[in-house]
Amino acid sequence: MIEEVKIPEISENVESGTIVRVLVEVGDMIDIDDVLVEFETEKALVDIPSTVKGKITELLAKKGDEMRVGDVIVRVDTKESRSDDKDPAEPEPAVEDAPKKKEAAEAPKEPPPAEVPEEVKAEVDENEKDESQAPEKPVVAPEPPVTHKKIEDRPADRGPAPATPSVRRYARELGVDIYDLKASEPGGRITEEDVKAHVKKGERADKMAPPGIVSTEMTGEPELPDFSRWGEVETVELDGVRRITAANMATAWRTVPHVTQFDQADITGLQEFIQKNAETVAQNGGKLTVTAILVKVCAAALKKFGRFNASIDPAHQRLILKKYVHIGIAADTPRGLLVPVVRNADQKSISRLAAEITDLADRARNKKLKPDEMEGGTFTLSNQGGIGGVGFTPIVFWPQAAILGVSRASIMPRYIDGEFKPRSLLPLSLSFDHRIIDGADAARFLRWVCESLEHPFTMVLE
Repeated sequence: MIEEVKIPEISENVESGTIVRVLVEVGDMIDIDDVLVEFETEKALVDIPSTVKGKITELLAKKGDEMRVGDVIVRVDTKESRSDDKDPAEPEPAVEDAPKKKEAAEAPKEPPPAEVPEEVKAEVDENEKDESQAPEKPVVAPEPPVTHKKIEDRPADRGPAPATPSVRRYARELGVDIYDLKASEPGGRITEEDVKAHVKKGERADKMAPPGIVSTEMTGEPELPDFSRWGEVETVELDGVRRITAANMATAWRTVPHVTQFDQADITGLQEFIQKNAETVAQNGGKLTVTAILVKVCAAALKKFGRFNASIDPAHQRLILKKYVHIGIAADTPRGLLVPVVRNADQKSISRLAAEITDLADRARNKKLKPDEMEGGTFTLSNQGGIGGVGFTPIVFWPQAAILGVSRASIMPRYIDGEFKPRSLLPLSLSFDHRIIDGADAARFLRWVCESLEHPFTMVLE
């Protein structure tokens, strides 16, 4: 019997990706859970395992192929895997019938989806008809103003949009309903250029904004000049991680009114604590660092200052206060910036947090993170102290409310008990969403973090 192994549903909002490595060939015998291909999405690199056991009869995935969730990777003859169990009394098929039976067995159970959903084509055709030629329709009340939530729900109502995830995301960032666009590509595929052309024509999504919310006029990014006029250039395509980072940062910068609060923590005593306990933590599989301790401190701060663990919903004029504390750790990897998430950080010891952070960072560098391990963060920590610098202004990871930037500690004099003493001071930068958090609250939050690093019992006073 011929069985198909398809690209499974990997994570929410992940619909396609690229085959970066094929690990099998036609004729290979495979077992359940054997890895067939490495599949890179906009969020992570994942292994796609086999769901059946048998012999590969057809391989449909090649390195570099763009594939979607539900596409067939291989077809497998599962009868090969249980040939020893074959009933000897079962008659062999006639020679002339064998090709037909094989062809029927290998045929897909369902026809592949059309590139452009029929309902989308029908809607586009309907919109292009002259209203004067359209048949009479019953008079209906006009639809109420469309909210942002309704825009996001439309694709679910109409079927998948005829565009890649990056193009759909780009349209959402500009406030454009992708179902209103006219495609320029063969087969009705909508491109980023189609979105830009729509925006430049002035067909904005202001009418889609909820009452009381005014959409920002977007003109699209200007065309670049021809740089080759002034010298030699090289054009390099953005990889998946860089594309998603660029899109996310642009969304955050346009959406969040950023303010950054700065402070310094005296970590002289903390460094002594780290040196004293590093070996004990290492025995549990972790590396005791300022980052691990900061995660614990920030988790306590988020419980005390709830607005820093919230998201704003301007479409409905409300705050969403999260009762869980999941802290993202920005990791510098060869592929670019990845942000794995430590879940329930408020419920874990420093030793356990250190072990989890070490594991997540190692797997981020080795392309072994799962997509869901980079989702659900409520606050983010970005430590650049290992690289250097005296401070920076990190961008809030929307829809979070804040992010803490950490720079390199340095020895500086502090006036203590009537004299200057050398102390190790750690620069901290707290960027926050000013729609949710006031400056005074940010100053209190960061000062509390600093005092907890300097005097750890501060965390357990209340």
